[in-house]
Amino acid sequence: MANVAVVGAQWGDEGKGKIVDWLSERADVVVRFQGGHNAGHTLVIGNVEYRLSLLPSGVVRPGKLSIIGNGVVVDPWAFFREIETLAGKGVVITPETLQVADNAVLILPLHGELDRAREEARGAARLGTTGRGIGPAYEDKVARRALRVCDLAEPETLDRKIEELLRHHNALRLGFGMDLLTADALRAELAGVSERLLQFARPVWRTLDEARRAGRRILFEGAQAAMLDVDHGTYPYVTSSNTVAGQAATGSGLGPTAVGTVLGIAKAYTTRVGSGPFPTELTDATGERLGERGREFGTVTGRKRRCGWFDAVMVRQAMKVAGITGIALTKLDVLDGMPEIQVCTGYRLDGELIDHFPAGMGKQARCEPVYETLEGWTESTRGARSWAELPATAIKYVRRIEELVETPVQLLSTSPEREDTILMRDPFAD
Repeated sequence: MANVAVVGAQWGDEGKGKIVDWLSERADVVVRFQGGHNAGHTLVIGNVEYRLSLLPSGVVRPGKLSIIGNGVVVDPWAFFREIETLAGKGVVITPETLQVADNAVLILPLHGELDRAREEARGAARLGTTGRGIGPAYEDKVARRALRVCDLAEPETLDRKIEELLRHHNALRLGFGMDLLTADALRAELAGVSERLLQFARPVWRTLDEARRAGRRILFEGAQAAMLDVDHGTYPYVTSSNTVAGQAATGSGLGPTAVGTVLGIAKAYTTRVGSGPFPTELTDATGERLGERGREFGTVTGRKRRCGWFDAVMVRQAMKVAGITGIALTKLDVLDGMPEIQVCTGYRLDGELIDHFPAGMGKQARCEPVYETLEGWTESTRGARSWAELPATAIKYVRRIEELVETPVQLLSTSPEREDTILMRDPFAD
């Protein structure tokens, strides 16, 4: 049986939470491999809604081992707040059910403060970050001055690392007119979480290797999406990590051969939160309708999402750079009742027809969508659980998307309820 990596195929918010939850029932281990607590996943199980930001979606399922991999940046305070929130809904999380990579980088309060100060200084040119410190934490990681989970267990080296970290951050804070930080103050903050966090710390690469050797099914859970990838996305309007399937291996400590099927999640239309290019964006009544019917507000930030038609050019590109082998198409029901539906099949850039999303920031902003118009459907698809329950024109729409993005649809979601899912091919069986 194949292990499965789940990645977003657009700009995030594609409904990964539901799909990962649906798959987690069939998995033994669920691993988050990148991002931080800026990644919102909403799960609906029965009548209970769970909103997760940092924790893997498997934590709400009894009998599953959940892992936060080394590719994730971990805010200890957010980590424990999320655990406490879930406890209030009856979900008990212990070091036996959740492990945190001992080599994962920590997000500290100073990271969030720097993140917000930079966004404020950018003014109208804001990137649209969540201000939670994810980017600055990744910066410290690649600059080799970050604090990691394992450092909390080594007081003899922690002091030296704190001093080095503050040399850099205090220089930045001085430039932004912020108060300078002291090593004593940071140590005091860490003292309040260190002992408790270390209870969850493990060399998770070894845990995962043992699980793989034992034939246990591993589900790799990505955050954000391919077009927010720091290399392959709409730079600089991207996240601070690699979001493609290759990161599932690097960010968990398993080799690439351990990642089998790569399932890309895509909405039946397109949304984006924050700034950046969006060729198919609709600022008219149709865009408003998509937003209202799809309840398009960010799980983490509550920000209203921008909405537009399905962009097959962008998704096809995501399929290739992210290594996606199958699609989970979500929110088909949001398109119910539309007499016509448009799909972007190309871009016009400075008078020339192109078939890909260019890398340049200026070119991306000048891309104009070229549409193909498809017949809509008046019947409801909401709650459909079999192919036979779908209107013929809805089936044609799904098939046309498969053709345009050159990837088969394996799962089709027709409502937020986890059981309202049509399975064409089991990703774990590939």
